[in-house]
Amino acid sequence: MELNGQVALVTGASRGIGAATAKLLARHGAAVAVNFFQSKEPAEMVVKSIIDAGGKAIAVKADVRDRDEVAAMVKKTNDELGMIDILILNAGANVPWKAFIELTTEEFENKVVGEIRGFFHPAQLVIPQMIERKKGCIVGISSGLSRHPGFGFSSHTTAKSGVDGLMKSLALELGPMGIRVNTVAPGLTMTDATSWLPKERVEDAARMTPMKRVGQPEDIAGAVLMVVRDDAGFVTGNYISVSGGGLML
Repeated sequence: MELNGQVALVTGASRGIGAATAKLLARHGAAVAVNFFQSKEPAEMVVKSIIDAGGKAIAVKADVRDRDEVAAMVKKTNDELGMIDILILNAGANVPWKAFIELTTEEFENKVVGEIRGFFHPAQLVIPQMIERKKGCIVGISSGLSRHPGFGFSSHTTAKSGVDGLMKSLALELGPMGIRVNTVAPGLTMTDATSWLPKERVEDAARMTPMKRVGQPEDIAGAVLMVVRDDAGFVTGNYISVSGGGLML
C-alpha cells in the first residue's frame, strides 16, 4: 500500500488505460478521482469496483478542455478526497485516422489544440496545491507515435509531440519545488479507441515487438505506478516507452 494516504486524479478514467490506472492506483492505497466526460455509467462502474475492493474513489464529470469544468472537478476532488498528490493526464481528443492531405483544418485543430488544452488546464489548476506542499507527481500519457509516426496519424503524432514537450518543460520548471513529471508512451494497446483496427494490423504489430504481443491497459497502468511511487523519487523528465520493445530509445 505504498500510495496509502495519497490522492490521485486520473483524467479520462472511465475506460481503457485511464480505468486500469485508476484501479491499480487504488489497489495500492490511493484515493482516486475518476474523471469522465460523457461515459458516466462506465466511470461509476470503475468507482464501484474500487470501493468493492476496499478502496476509496469518486466519479467526477468534466470536459478537460473547459477550464471552468476542470476547476470544479479539482474543487470536488479536494473537498471529498483531499489535496491532489498524483495527477494522471490521460484524457485525449478523438483521433481522425486519415491521410494528412485529407484532414480538414477543424479536424486537425480539434485534435492538436483540444489534446494539449486537456493537459494544460488540469495541470495548471492542480500544480499550485503541489507547489504549496512541495510535493507531487504528474504523469502525461503520450503515445509511441510521437516518436515513430504511422500513416494516417499526423494529427495524433503532432498532438502527442506537443504533450511530450509540455511534460519536459514542466519537469524542468517544477523539479526545484519537489514535483516530478514524467511521460508514459504506450505502443499499440487494445482499448475501445483501437478496437476498429483490422485483426491483421494488430497481428503485424505484435510480430514487430520483441515480446510478440500488443499492449493491454494494465501494462500501461503498471508503468504509471512504477513512476509515481515514492521510491522513484529521483525519476523525472523521462519518456517511458511501454511497447514491449517495439520502440527502443
